[in-house]
Amino acid sequence: MERKGFIGGSDCVKIMEGEWEELWEVKTGLKEPESLLRNLPVQLGIHTENFNLKWFALHEAKAVVAHQKEYIASLNNIPVKGTIDGAIQGENNIIEAKHTNNFYNMDKVLTKYMPQIQLYCHIAKADGAYLSVIFGNSKWECLHIAYNQDYLNKMWELVTQFWTHVQDKKRPVDREIETISTENILLDQMVVRDASRDNEFVSEAHAFISTLNAAQVNERAKKNLKNMVGHNEREVFCDTVRLKRDKRGAIRITRRTAHNDKI
Repeated sequence: MERKGFIGGSDCVKIMEGEWEELWEVKTGLKEPESLLRNLPVQLGIHTENFNLKWFALHEAKAVVAHQKEYIASLNNIPVKGTIDGAIQGENNIIEAKHTNNFYNMDKVLTKYMPQIQLYCHIAKADGAYLSVIFGNSKWECLHIAYNQDYLNKMWELVTQFWTHVQDKKRPVDREIETISTENILLDQMVVRDASRDNEFVSEAHAFISTLNAAQVNERAKKNLKNMVGHNEREVFCDTVRLKRDKRGAIRITRRTAHNDKI
């Protein structure tokens, strides 16, 4: 199968990022794929892959097998090809190893590569994938992403639109792609919930934000006041507050009012 005759995982990433025109030129044979030999980030990813998988195996106590296994399939009459970094022995899970810079975080990596991960899970018939990421040279994180058929279906609608342009040799334009919701995709067996339409949650969140600065100022003032109580002082007061040391040495601060505090 020629490179231009299929959709791969990295192609799905570009399609979901709206980068259609250049990819179309490659898939129709009008343009040669960019050489990645001098692309440093790509080469770092390639040359750190084996170490990444070994690091994952060490820290997760899981054996990685089936390195660089290629899958060829067809999805809705579109040829698909993908090379899986590895599979987990004794589990129906695959693994995808990535290397990125220190400025990225797992959320950004997950958003970027979710299309590739979901496609690879589909063609490998896996329940999910471990995303093992090295950030720069100082941090490693791992996350398990469950396969989600609904996400794949919505993504494939866009892939099908793109592939129609390839088949018809009709040049597309780059476009803004609406992000597919990942709320229902299990991440480490847990979901992410958008509570924007939960009125009670939103109300409490607004209350939290509106009082956050006041709470921080309050805590700082409380700490400073307690530090101003001398070691030989049992009680310190002014017109608004009273600080009193108990027998254990702990200092309690109370508000002075005409009703509850007479000197």
